[in-house]
Amino acid sequence: MTQEDIPFFKRTALLAGPEGLQRLREARVTVVGLGAVGSFAVEALARSGIGHLRLIDFDVIHESNINRQLYALPSTIGEPKIELALKRVQSIHPDCEVRAESLFITEETAPQTLCDAPDILLDAIDSVNPKTCLLQAALEARCHVISAMGAATRTDPTLVRIADISETYNCPLAKFIRKRLRRRGIERGIRCVFSIEPPSKDAVSEETDHAPGEVRSELGRGRPRNTLGSYCAIPAIFGLTAAQDAINTLLNIHRSSQ
Repeated sequence: MTQEDIPFFKRTALLAGPEGLQRLREARVTVVGLGAVGSFAVEALARSGIGHLRLIDFDVIHESNINRQLYALPSTIGEPKIELALKRVQSIHPDCEVRAESLFITEETAPQTLCDAPDILLDAIDSVNPKTCLLQAALEARCHVISAMGAATRTDPTLVRIADISETYNCPLAKFIRKRLRRRGIERGIRCVFSIEPPSKDAVSEETDHAPGEVRSELGRGRPRNTLGSYCAIPAIFGLTAAQDAINTLLNIHRSSQ
């Protein structure tokens, strides 16, 4: 393959080379959760030339999403996120084979996200139970997984890190996930994007059946949760960081975890 074969991705080819560009074109990446983190991750993957994307979410756009989610506009309120994501990827990268699926992650449905054996699973769920089920299913399927932890209340973009889940700290969501996974016999093996910035006191609470800061879906899924403040940039950085880590993995580019 030459750079001229895919003119949209000439600048990607300058870094990755023709063979790397072909590897991205052949790669299969599944993104679960198309909110503030997931929407920006999908954007970066599509613009990097990933050839096969599977997008999974069950929710629609709400007014409260407009401050931070890529697909959220006054004109898209009430529309399914998967449909908006599908159209956007197709307009960015027409040759991408993209599938969009409405699915709520549970113990029973989590394995469905891995039925097509993706090269990488990018987890952008913010609810403890679905996230735990998905991560366990990914490890059992020996799928490389990159998981985004809590971005809410954070304001310092320079404190975002990538590390194994066993090495995360200052993140209440990661703490909850670690505890749940330990109950299932899982200690490590999940690559995480997280912030080392101490969270707001509103984001820290004693363990219950839900993670701090979660909110009830207006579709009736999930548990009642409190709402936490969030700017646009930090969740977007989480998503872009996760996407770039996926690209580096596909191209065998190794970086320090800290």
